[in-house]
Amino acid sequence: MKLTDNEIRDITQRLEAGKPLPDKYRFLLFEDKREVELIWNGKTNEVCNIVLPFQTIEQVDEPRAEKPADTALQMSLFDLDNRGRQLKGWTNKLIWGDNKLILSSLKNGPLRAEIEKQGGLKLIYIDPPFDVGADFSMDIEIGGDTFTKKPNILEEIAYRDTWGKGADSFIAMIYERLVLMRDLLAEDGLLFLHMGWNISHHVRLAVDEVFGRKNFINQIIWRRQTAHSDIGQGSQHMGRIHDVVLLYSKSGQFTWNMQYQPYSQEYVDAFYKHIELETGRKYRLSDITGPGGAAKGNPSYEFLGITRFWRFKREKMEELYCQGRIIQTKPNTVPQQKRYLDEMPGVPLQDLWLDINTVQPQALERTGYATQKPEELLERIIKLGTNEGDLIADFFCGSGTTAAVAEKLGRKWIASDLGKFALHTTRKRMIGVQRQLKAQGKDYRAFEILNLGKYERQHYIGVNPDLREEQKQQQLATKEAAFLELILRAYRAEKVAQFACFHGRKAGRLVAVGPVNLPVTRLFVEEIILECRKQHITKVDILGFEFEMGLFPNVLDEARAKGIDIAPKYIPAEVFDKRAVEKNQVVFHDVSFIEVKPHIKGNTVAVELTDFSVFYSQDSIAHAEATLKDKQSKIVVEKGQIVKVSKDKDGVITREQLTQHWTDWIDYWSVDFDFENKREIIRVQNLETGEWEEQWTGDYIFENEWQSFRTKKDRSLELISVFQEIMPGRRKIAVKVVDIFGNGTMTIVEVRV
Repeated sequence: MKLTDNEIRDITQRLEAGKPLPDKYRFLLFEDKREVELIWNGKTNEVCNIVLPFQTIEQVDEPRAEKPADTALQMSLFDLDNRGRQLKGWTNKLIWGDNKLILSSLKNGPLRAEIEKQGGLKLIYIDPPFDVGADFSMDIEIGGDTFTKKPNILEEIAYRDTWGKGADSFIAMIYERLVLMRDLLAEDGLLFLHMGWNISHHVRLAVDEVFGRKNFINQIIWRRQTAHSDIGQGSQHMGRIHDVVLLYSKSGQFTWNMQYQPYSQEYVDAFYKHIELETGRKYRLSDITGPGGAAKGNPSYEFLGITRFWRFKREKMEELYCQGRIIQTKPNTVPQQKRYLDEMPGVPLQDLWLDINTVQPQALERTGYATQKPEELLERIIKLGTNEGDLIADFFCGSGTTAAVAEKLGRKWIASDLGKFALHTTRKRMIGVQRQLKAQGKDYRAFEILNLGKYERQHYIGVNPDLREEQKQQQLATKEAAFLELILRAYRAEKVAQFACFHGRKAGRLVAVGPVNLPVTRLFVEEIILECRKQHITKVDILGFEFEMGLFPNVLDEARAKGIDIAPKYIPAEVFDKRAVEKNQVVFHDVSFIEVKPHIKGNTVAVELTDFSVFYSQDSIAHAEATLKDKQSKIVVEKGQIVKVSKDKDGVITREQLTQHWTDWIDYWSVDFDFENKREIIRVQNLETGEWEEQWTGDYIFENEWQSFRTKKDRSLELISVFQEIMPGRRKIAVKVVDIFGNGTMTIVEVRV
């Protein structure tokens, strides 16, 4: 471009002074960039390219047979083991974690080849939280009352605090993920992006920039049928009753299965006036002229009609006559054809969807998840843009509606969410779908629960692999020191340096922090006990991301017998969020304890759940009593007890304990009857060859073989599993329990059959 002398001087002066150039120069200097662009505070074109290995937490394949002998009775499309469980083929994936890291690892990691082997990712549907005032709490039923569980700090910050900084931060969050989704999507794939009325106009410009305006297909308006209870509704504005679903293709080539809506009653009454006496079927009569036939009133109508009539093949005409579909209403007139109402597809789908309601309170599909969308909505979307066997994904899966509908429609799926409760809700829902399909004699796929787990933590404390060994060790020492400082700060403990095993002190108790990338092992605890005895220490807190399977409660009993009180506590993922640490919002929960009893009959084993202890806290009884107003009540959790605190009109306070029995805390439990049967294998890249290599992590995959859980409709819980046939010898049985807040723990019992 030719610039004037004044413009050249202005640009030079601004560059020398380190000042930004006005937007007008963007178009003068870069002529080919003359298009609309969305600009926001902090915009960057940098996109995450980290690859972290996925850790398999659990594999769920609702038991196809309780005895190997029953396997022959099962019909399936998949290769099965001797119990009828899926061995090969695509396994659906439910992933817990930050979807930015998940998307980057899927796009750039070894799972990409597996996705491409399935034909690529054909459809992505996402419904990110977009409501400024959204409440991500969960209502949990307990003892006939409803307790509101607050979101964990990670969810709170990721969602509400993101909005607290305005639309800029939300657009920045979704923009980077859109770039990753575009690159992961198949060339003939589709994106459905579900947004609210309050942000869709901004988001559409961002999607235009990522996918290209030429690939925009539709802006779908979905009427929710009910308005949000917005302040000022009616007096200050009209009811806001719709969401927006933006539909984009990646390349202009995509699957398109047009969907149809039923005809209106007015249309049916106007055109389908005839009823067949023998069958009661409604039909209309139309001249056999074919498409573009002559219209009545045209002088050549009769001639054109007869001409087109004789164009039909004689066999076809005879077939239609035999079926009674062609009739002659009057002599010497063009025959007419019956068109039955029940054979017509309906009205082609438009971009205004008025016929799908939100999930009603009594609906069978209702999970209680605040942002749950109706299955009918996802069914329409998935049918529209995919075929049976295609792979689809939802990276803000919430209660798992996309995965549930995909499974029922014979599609493969990937679903992820940051919330632990969302993941647990989806797990229960998908087991319910597996059971439903099994009862109907239909095939279903196994699914595995994955996360980036300890590998995400390794990334946090990662060391540059390009450094020399000495530099690596220096960087590692620096990062480990920063990690310990971070944990102690979040735990609000003071640092100590005079001990071999301990890192801090808090309220008269010494604090030991477990390794960043490994579980706390028996050896680690035994070294702590040894130092306690030497130094005459009696009270210890052990902080760990994970604890070795079967470590508790035996090791604690051993320590207690030696006069040492050990309190193991989980380090929450929130410690990696600086804002949460600065606000003192990070809560370290005590480890839950499970007690089980095996029952052996011949070569079969059942497991009985005999006790479950939790130590969760949310608010406190004292705070509730101090802040309650007259005629108010509040449910709080304090040290593993859920208590309803009430104040009557006279200011008299009463307490009612809602958790009457240890079983009240259990939402779900499951059994792996042969733990250590399946090793956990991850794939990591060889830095020298660039090839992906398989490695055993040293852990085993929990194979979910039996489970009992509560639902909205059925609050009962079985406490004894079925008797499962297992191979003779010594076997380890793993039992996993998830409490009503979505927190899971596991124990292992050894049996001999």
